[in-house]
Amino acid sequence: MSDIVTAAVAALSERLGGEGFDGSAKFEIEGEGAIVIDSDGVRASDDDTDVTLSADADTFQDILSGDLNATAAFMSGRLKVDGNMGLAMKLGTVLS
Repeated sequence: MSDIVTAAVAALSERLGGEGFDGSAKFEIEGEGAIVIDSDGVRASDDDTDVTLSADADTFQDILSGDLNATAAFMSGRLKVDGNMGLAMKLGTVLS
């Protein structure tokens, strides 16, 4: 597992505050790996989910750090979404 994925799992777990997520979402970070958020919390995994968000490592780190809004990343094509768009929108609260 890459350092980026490990750091992202820790950051997203902290933002969720130990709570799970109602649904399942996967972040695919190009060249690094994947992270799943679901009712069990956050973990490095490539499981099937309701929605998949894909971005390069720089974009993902910018979103996590708050330097880039996830909606702006999506609108500019830097973040791709495949699956349940409603769940992707709910993730905005976790990412901001």
